[in-house]
Amino acid sequence: MPLVFEDVENHVQHNGNDHSSANEISSALCCGANGESYNLGKRIDPEDKRLLNCRQVDVNQLMPLKYEWAWEHYLNGCANHWMPTEVPMQRDIELWKNPHGLNEAERQVILRNLGFFSTGESLVGNNIVLAIFKHITNSEARQYLLRQAFEEAIHTHTFHYIVESLGLDGREVFNMYHEVASIEGKDKFVMALTEDVLAPNFSTQSAEGMKKFVKNLVGFYVIMEGIFFYSGFVMILSFHRQNRMTGIGEQFQYILRDETIHLNFGIDLINTIKLENPEIWTPDLQQDIYDLIQEAVEYEVLYARDCLPDGVLGLNEGLFREYVQFIADRRLERIGLQAVYGSKNPFPWMSETIDMAKEKNFFETRVTDYQSAGTLQWED
Repeated sequence: MPLVFEDVENHVQHNGNDHSSANEISSALCCGANGESYNLGKRIDPEDKRLLNCRQVDVNQLMPLKYEWAWEHYLNGCANHWMPTEVPMQRDIELWKNPHGLNEAERQVILRNLGFFSTGESLVGNNIVLAIFKHITNSEARQYLLRQAFEEAIHTHTFHYIVESLGLDGREVFNMYHEVASIEGKDKFVMALTEDVLAPNFSTQSAEGMKKFVKNLVGFYVIMEGIFFYSGFVMILSFHRQNRMTGIGEQFQYILRDETIHLNFGIDLINTIKLENPEIWTPDLQQDIYDLIQEAVEYEVLYARDCLPDGVLGLNEGLFREYVQFIADRRLERIGLQAVYGSKNPFPWMSETIDMAKEKNFFETRVTDYQSAGTLQWED
């Protein structure tokens, strides 16, 4: 017999904000076309699959697909596959060790960004594995989440590789989210949204539970990956545009491309949940999202000020406020909300970086040392 989720009655919560009546839950169930309970002896109709609360369709069956967008994001992620150790770091090492190569302000920009990203990527990965995956009841969406979780591990690996290559203190870099207030503030902001979903009695079977789940998705996809990461991308890629720290810059380009797919998946996930559960898209939830994004913008501006208090690389706090507001407006619009800032993009070259073909410079500069199964040496 196929593995399936337990009967929905076993998931009804009778305490806190997740208390739901049978009538409230029944509207969210995944049933046959006429509302009858799904017959597990019959082959799956893709129209019966849903992103949340689909308790009676076998989540282990990938085919047939319902959400082609989820599968497309999965394929795009696979096509963008890369490993940090394929990127040479020799020029970065020479520049970093040269006492005249970078000034102290430039070094701080790099260290602050390594400090934020090294933990930020882990937080995203943990949220996927511990908070999101178990509540998504659609197989193709789960397939992408598995791919994304792997990519978050690759990104964390990247920062270890950079730290090791430059001879940095890994304890300083990876503990910076406890030691630098602007980094700690951003991380705590999104971690609070994980706590709600990790609560022992949390369920998406009530409207209140689904709202909390959507706010978690907004916090990690729209804010963390769609806003918080982008100031750092601008800073590091500004070095790359000057032909300095090109190894780090190249790795950040690949991370940026991964994050673009993550963001697009998250937005499709949010919008489809809204479509399937229109009753949750209330004025209060919309206002909560506006408040979250406006608070996030201020955290990101503080972070930019902390990274470059006196300006460096032609960058300053004013430019970053404008940029963060610009991308915040774009994120709001993509989930069906109104733009609030009206700021312009001071870094139009970022769009070119995102759109640049993956192959540019990549296969020309990397050292390829793959081993096939036929050449690996296995120990007894």
